[in-house]
Amino acid sequence: MPDQIRHGLVVMDLDIRKASREDVPGVIELLREFAEFENLTQFLEATEEKLADVLFGEHSFVQCLVALDNGKLIAYAILYPSFASFRGQKGMYLEDIFIRAEYRGTGLGDRLLKEIAKLARLKGCERIDFVVLDWNTSAIKFYEKHGAVRDEDERHFKFVDQAFEKLSS
Repeated sequence: MPDQIRHGLVVMDLDIRKASREDVPGVIELLREFAEFENLTQFLEATEEKLADVLFGEHSFVQCLVALDNGKLIAYAILYPSFASFRGQKGMYLEDIFIRAEYRGTGLGDRLLKEIAKLARLKGCERIDFVVLDWNTSAIKFYEKHGAVRDEDERHFKFVDQAFEKLSS
């Protein structure tokens, strides 16, 4: 049964659950909104096919939670397994958590983060790792409010496009 939280003067019937194949188009739509929010639309290459493959395909390894208000998709979180070698800890890497603007500040983020943590614990994880853009102070405050620790010494690197092709060929 969905929980209810107050959103302005309206009570929303919220449901948080694992995404289904039918949710993929809606998640892609929210992903576009997230890319716009972060000014990263030039890097958005995700398609319904790619997302469905990593969520439900033969070699799937990604999990997605969605939040719905009376059946309308309003938020998502994408996560996948990770491992911290020095500490020997299984973890979940939180790739994205996104809530539509009109639903922020309602407590939905708190509930979604708790569901992510419960899912990670059920999978035997001891930690959740993620990256936040340095200008996104509201997200930084949100995570710090929940006890997240920022590591100023680490920098996020990646091999993509030609660098990845060269390395993998």
